[in-house]
Amino acid sequence: MIKKYTIINHNIVETEENERIIVLVSPTQEEKEEIINKFNIDPHNLNSSLDPEEPSRIEFEEGRIEVIFKRPKNYSSKDHYLFKVQSLGLFLSNEKLIVVIGEECNLFVGKYFKNVIGIKEIFLKLIYNSIFHFIEHLKVINMIADEIETKISKAMDNKYLIHMFTLEKSLVYYASAITSNSFVLEKLKYQAPKFGFKERSMEYLEDIIIENSQAKIQSDIYLQVFSSLMDARASIINNNMNIWLKTLTIITIAIAVPNFFASMAGMSEIERIMGIDNVRAAQGIFLIFSIVMAYLIFIVFRKLERKGIFDK
Repeated sequence: MIKKYTIINHNIVETEENERIIVLVSPTQEEKEEIINKFNIDPHNLNSSLDPEEPSRIEFEEGRIEVIFKRPKNYSSKDHYLFKVQSLGLFLSNEKLIVVIGEECNLFVGKYFKNVIGIKEIFLKLIYNSIFHFIEHLKVINMIADEIETKISKAMDNKYLIHMFTLEKSLVYYASAITSNSFVLEKLKYQAPKFGFKERSMEYLEDIIIENSQAKIQSDIYLQVFSSLMDARASIINNNMNIWLKTLTIITIAIAVPNFFASMAGMSEIERIMGIDNVRAAQGIFLIFSIVMAYLIFIVFRKLERKGIFDK
C-alpha cells in the first residue's frame, strides 16, 4: 500500500498529487518496483526496510540519505509478553521523503507532527518518534515485570517465570536495536550539514542523540536487573513448592495416625473394645477421637516446623 502526503500550513496532509512524502506499508512487488524505478532507490535497502532482522545502518548516496532504523513493533496479545522490533526505512532527498515500513501504524500522529517546516524536520521527527516508542515500551515492560513478580511470590509453577524470561528476551532485542540506532545517529550527526541540515535541525538531532543514549542506559539497567534477579525468582517458586510439600506431608501424617488405630481395631471390633453396646455411639466416639488426634498431630508438626526443626 502506498500513501502520499504533503505539507500544508505546517501540517501533514494526505494528498494524491504534488506529494512531498511517500509511505510504503508492506508494499507489493509491483509497488516496490514502481518506487525503485521512479526514484532510483537501492533495491537492497528497500527490502532491508521490511526485514526485522536487518541491523540499523545509514548510507549516503548522491543527494540522498538512506537509513534503516529500528523501532518497536506494535504489541499484540498473541506475542505472549514478547516485545518485538521492526525496521523502518527512510530515504531522504531534497524533494521527497520516502518511508518504508512492514506494518501499518500511525506514523504522523502526536504533537511532534503538529507544526512541521519541511521534510528534513519530518525525517528527524520520525527518528525521534521511534526512540520515544522504545522508552515508552521499556516503561511498560517494567510495569509488567512488577506485576509478574507479585504473582511469582505466591506461585508454585513456572508459568510466570517463563513470562519473565520472555520479557528478558525482549530487553535483549531492545538493547541491541537501540545500540544499533546510536551508531546511525552518530554518523548522521557528522554528515547532516552536507545535506542541507540547518542549525535548528542540528540542535534537534543533538536532542535525539541524548534521548537515544538515555533509552540505551535504561534498557541496559533493566536487562541487568532482570538477569541478576532471575535465579532469585526461580528460588522463590521452589521455596513455595517446598512449603506446600511440607504442609501436605504434615496433613498426610496427621491422617495416617488415626487411620492406623482404625485399621487395628476395625469397625466390627469398636463396640467390644470400647465396651459400648450402641454401635453408632461407639463409632461416633471413635470418629471424634480420630479427628482430635489428627488435629493434635497437625498442631505438633506445625510448631516443630516453625521452630525450624525440619530445616536442619
